[in-house]
Amino acid sequence: MAQHDHSHVASSQKALMLEMKSLQEQPVEGFKITLVDEADMYNWEVAIFGPPNTHYEGGYFKARIKFPIDYPYSPPAFRFLTKMWHPNIYENGDVCISILHPPVDDPQSGELPSERWNPTQNVRTILLSVISLLNEPNTFSPANVDASVMYRKWRDSKGKDREYVEIIRKQVLATKAEAERDGVKVPTTLAEYCIRTRAPAPDEGSDLFYDYYYDDDDVEDGDGDCCYDEDDSGNEES
Repeated sequence: MAQHDHSHVASSQKALMLEMKSLQEQPVEGFKITLVDEADMYNWEVAIFGPPNTHYEGGYFKARIKFPIDYPYSPPAFRFLTKMWHPNIYENGDVCISILHPPVDDPQSGELPSERWNPTQNVRTILLSVISLLNEPNTFSPANVDASVMYRKWRDSKGKDREYVEIIRKQVLATKAEAERDGVKVPTTLAEYCIRTRAPAPDEGSDLFYDYYYDDDDVEDGDGDCCYDEDDSGNEES
């Protein structure tokens, strides 16, 4: 049995090292990933920047991803350390999302096995799913019922009922102090959000780099899906 566990550790560590390398070379827009402890590949710290033009704009949210020994055959756990008010995030910060559920057939859940975790998923698809979920909560089976009710009121009133939005904006403002403590500049425009991670370069802030990757027109009107593709987000309706 010990030998079996050892082979799991070896293969999962190798998989995680490759994923970390890939995410450092081609980062996901709006995320910064580090190891909690250099000696432990199974615990990652994630800093999430709130996407521009959403309620979370300007936010700096911290989370942890904890991987099981048999990754990628079992899903990791994703938990926010920052206080989050959201229909699909539990009080303790755990994210409830189909992609992180084991691929068992559970008719009670309302999820299809195909919507759940499988070994072809990875950290990249999880991060994109989390961003997608922040913007488009799933109120079908909420983790936070009160937040879900409030979100539906906001949505159904076409934004007139602002209770949901106000709570999120307060949480976003509360993250500014932590960003300052960590010495992190949070992107607030679409151009900054994308440029920070689009193509790593030694001098990401330089005008030369900026001009090289973006036409002035694209930056001015904030157009273009430079950040993430909805279709690839891994976000499921149910």
